[in-house]
Amino acid sequence: MSEVVKLERHDDIAIVTVDSPPVNALSAAVRGGIQQGIRAAIADPEVKGIVLTCAGRTFIAGADITEFGKPPKPPALNDVLAEIENSPKPVVAAIHGTALGGGLEVALACHFRVAVKDARLGLPEVKLGLLPGAGGTQRLPRAVGPELAVKMIVGGDPIGAAEALKNGLIEEIVE
Repeated sequence: MSEVVKLERHDDIAIVTVDSPPVNALSAAVRGGIQQGIRAAIADPEVKGIVLTCAGRTFIAGADITEFGKPPKPPALNDVLAEIENSPKPVVAAIHGTALGGGLEVALACHFRVAVKDARLGLPEVKLGLLPGAGGTQRLPRAVGPELAVKMIVGGDPIGAAEALKNGLIEEIVE
């Protein structure tokens, strides 16, 4: 895949793991690795489902700020999310730590989301005057309804796994 994303298969499940310390930020290498991993898993006839997870202490915690102010490098996050969302095989986001900004947008593009009990999910970039740029403002209301979505989009405060489960943002809290 790339030096920061690996693909493994456990029986008929493909596991795409992002490992880009310290916070698994969505650099061009991470975006490209996720895209390649999803494509490879879809192309493998033995794979029945895909899990997107991260190594280290957190799920994807947002954009790679070192890329701000520079010319964009492909693939664009929207293109990666389209690959995930349009996958003919179910894609599950396995969330631990935080799924913030672009990380939450990645999770929202997955067909299902599970999280550990202390996970936090949110769009904190709005506190910096930035709008979620990869479909989060469209996908979040579909997942949680307009009331909580507006609160999260306008306020920028992350929610915990229990609230995410109660409101349909995640399907299950796992150990």
